[in-house]
Amino acid sequence: MNASWQEFLCASGARINQDLVTDFGDAAAELAAARDATIVAPLAHLGVIEVGGPDAATFLHQQLTSDVKHLADASAQYSAWCSAKGRMLASLLVVRCGPVYQLQLSQDLLAAIDKRLRMFVLRSKVSIADQCGGRQIIGVAGPRAEAVLGAAGLPTPPEALGCSAFADGLVIRLDQQRFELVVATEAAPAIWQGLQPEARPVGTGIWQWLDIAAGVPLITDRTREEFVPQMANFERLGGVSFQKGCYPGQEVIARTQYLGKVKRHLYRAHSGSPMAAGAAIYSPTNPEHPCGVVVNAAASPAGGFDALAIVQESFVSAADLQVGAPGGVAVALNVLQPV
Repeated sequence: MNASWQEFLCASGARINQDLVTDFGDAAAELAAARDATIVAPLAHLGVIEVGGPDAATFLHQQLTSDVKHLADASAQYSAWCSAKGRMLASLLVVRCGPVYQLQLSQDLLAAIDKRLRMFVLRSKVSIADQCGGRQIIGVAGPRAEAVLGAAGLPTPPEALGCSAFADGLVIRLDQQRFELVVATEAAPAIWQGLQPEARPVGTGIWQWLDIAAGVPLITDRTREEFVPQMANFERLGGVSFQKGCYPGQEVIARTQYLGKVKRHLYRAHSGSPMAAGAAIYSPTNPEHPCGVVVNAAASPAGGFDALAIVQESFVSAADLQVGAPGGVAVALNVLQPV
């Protein structure tokens, strides 16, 4: 986390552990607010890579799973960057603002993805910039989110995955009640203060729970190269184009789709004990091998912990799945609603 932004958040009451804001002094009340109140959260678990230059669209179109060439200005799309074996190196939110593209991804993958992307530039007229110090991401969510942004003098895109620019950054509408602000670091404190009177400050984990509730997985360092995009529902999120040309892993991803070979799918999971990304899920009927893995997890306002997990279909109906180890804590699965 940028040092000046971290100093400001600490002065505003944030408690920080390993560069993530755990809470603003009352974790239980903040968690309760996640379901019904309007909240504002520092999204320090996310980072931004900016890709620009005359060949930016073509370069990204040839690397990512989504149709970047047809991404309209002032809009966003989910996407992934995959290995040659079709496994997700990172999940992305690609945001187009004029000729520049912002790739939003897990902060713990940013340095590695930035370095690897540069290896493929070759003679393309493309610039790649790690914006870890230059951009901060703030989340606003809840029934009054749009009104809160308006009261702070910020624009609100009318449609999901639409973007609106303002002097210090961008507002991205994720869905009806969730917005992200990608703002210049030096402007972030003033923007935060403009939102705080109408929105309750909460820790980063609250936003992670909201992503789980929305069924949007985030690939992190613990789960990179574990899944093809269809396992993580990325084709349903609009993050995979089956009409575009070649990109890394395209043959594997297309073959998996058309031959119906996806045997693992994304589910919402619940447990009474903490879960963590990368934790294995087991069935007593086959304890030697995990049948699933936790993608993301967070404390739930209803008690216990919620997660997104990718689980092998043949074990989904079992009522005795366990997380962490054979004989571990019980975990229950629920089917995600269609996106």
